[in-house]
Amino acid sequence: MQKISLNLVAIAIFLGTMSILLGPFLHISHTIPAVVTFLGLGLATVDNLTWQGRGVTLLLDTIARVSPEYRQRILHHEAGHFLVAHLLGIPITGYSLSAWEALRQGNPGQGGVSFAPPDITSSISANLLQQYCHVWMAGIAAESIVYGTTEGGREDREQLQTAFRLIKRPVSQAQTQERHSILQAKTLIKDNKAAYDSLVQAMAENTPITDCFQIIEQHREPAAS
Repeated sequence: MQKISLNLVAIAIFLGTMSILLGPFLHISHTIPAVVTFLGLGLATVDNLTWQGRGVTLLLDTIARVSPEYRQRILHHEAGHFLVAHLLGIPITGYSLSAWEALRQGNPGQGGVSFAPPDITSSISANLLQQYCHVWMAGIAAESIVYGTTEGGREDREQLQTAFRLIKRPVSQAQTQERHSILQAKTLIKDNKAAYDSLVQAMAENTPITDCFQIIEQHREPAAS
C-alpha cells in the first residue's frame, strides 16, 4: 500500500506540473493546480504516515466497487479462501468484502477472510504449512475456475513467500509450493462446487460465519471412506 501512496504522490506532482504548463492555454489560474497539488500531496503524506495507507485503500476500493464485475471477483475470490480454510480445519474468525467493512472490523487492507494466523517458525510442521499455503492460494484458484483468469492474489502470494523466507527455504521451493497449492485448492473447490456456490450466495448476503459453516456442511461432498 505504501507503493500505491507513493505512486499517487507522483501522479499528483505530474498532474500539477501539467496543469501549470497548460494553464495559460486553458485559461486556468496558476493558483488552482498549485492548491490542488498541495492538498493532494498533504493528504497522501498524512495517510501514508498516520493511517498506514488506509485512506488510499478506502478511496481506491470505493472507486473500483462501482464495477459489478470487481465486486463479483472479490466475492468469488474470498469464498475460495473461506471454503478451503473450512475444509482444511483452519479456524475462521470473520470475513469482509470491502475496505470499509474491513476498517469497521478493525482490519487493514481491502477486506478478506480472517483466520487464525500460523506461527511461522522453523518448528512448524510441513503439513500445517502446506494447509495454510492451500488456503492462501484458494482465492487465486477460485478466480481461475470461475473466470479463467486471475486479477487478485498479490498479497496472498506475498504471504506464502514471506512464510518460506521466515523458515529459510529457497525461493524455488516457494514457487513450487505456490503452483502445487493452487492445484490442490482448485481440486477442493471443484469437488465441493455445490458448497462453494452456496457459500458465494451466502457471503453476498453478509451471512454470519456460523451460518456459512452450516451451509458448507450441508452441501459439501462426504469424505471418502
